[in-house]
Amino acid sequence: MRFFIFCLLWLTLIYCVAAQAGVQNQAQPTLNQLEIAAKVGISKLELATLLDKPLYKMKPKEIGRYIAYLHEAEPDLRARISHLARKNIGQPYEIFLLGEFPYETYDDQPLFNLERSDCVVFAEHTYAMALSQSWEEFFWILQRIRYANGIIGITTRNHYTEADWNVQNAWLVADMSAQLGGNDTATYTAIIDRAAFLNNTHKVDARIAPQTINESYLPKTIVPNILAQLKAGDLVNVISKKDGEYLASHVGLVVIDANGERRFLHSSAPSVREESFDAFISRAQTREARNKAAGKSGLQLMGFKFLRLNENPVIPPMAPQPRPGNLQSANQPK
Repeated sequence: MRFFIFCLLWLTLIYCVAAQAGVQNQAQPTLNQLEIAAKVGISKLELATLLDKPLYKMKPKEIGRYIAYLHEAEPDLRARISHLARKNIGQPYEIFLLGEFPYETYDDQPLFNLERSDCVVFAEHTYAMALSQSWEEFFWILQRIRYANGIIGITTRNHYTEADWNVQNAWLVADMSAQLGGNDTATYTAIIDRAAFLNNTHKVDARIAPQTINESYLPKTIVPNILAQLKAGDLVNVISKKDGEYLASHVGLVVIDANGERRFLHSSAPSVREESFDAFISRAQTREARNKAAGKSGLQLMGFKFLRLNENPVIPPMAPQPRPGNLQSANQPK
């Protein structure tokens, strides 16, 4: 019995010493950071913990506290976006993370996810946090970004990047691909069949007519020529081709490093990463060569769309949430 008590006390001592060492190893807040934190009711110990912790390890209450502090500490929206995106580097990647649960059960994934992300979830969460000063505001803006007119539902979710997401979030970003590309701009046409997608993927019968879209993008070969014109917080659409059809296959954010290099920060297996555009293009080419050798079609990287973050985005109000039962889509072209 004495031996058991001795071991228990020894383990407790080791745990306490390790915990104390962890606190001491945290980066200590500066006097300026402490003054800002005090304005939003955050103590020195809490601030040190928040500064040290990646976003994907935070709980909702911590997220709310941290973005309140960050909004006070960094008035520049682009800087907040870059900061939050980098604070999520290492977040594990998992595709198809979000749905409408508990509001709907067609896709029973939740309405938010802090622990993991795919490319769209990462961009949406980053923008929503950067625009918010509390957890409640973050959650509200996230749904405004994810859904047409902010109406939560499987048929009103912005499923298609070019036809839905970019259009519904014109208050936040504006496509400047043609402006950047000039005479080198390339174009493609795609047919968006939301009804077929919803029926095949979610077994939802939505009467939505197919839509033809015409899009501009920059071929990958000219991207190095225009990188200097990109700004932190701009949105990137990766344009690919598969089986002869063009699509936005991936998204991410532009960030700028200490040397002024424009870099690509995005969620891609196995985790959120920051890399040069050259590195991203090189990895895509390696994948394409591997697929070709294996006799697979796969995605072929064609280029990029770039959307400029609006300087002072004004978040539109949400439309009234209709009574459930009618699946008529707000995304239907008019």
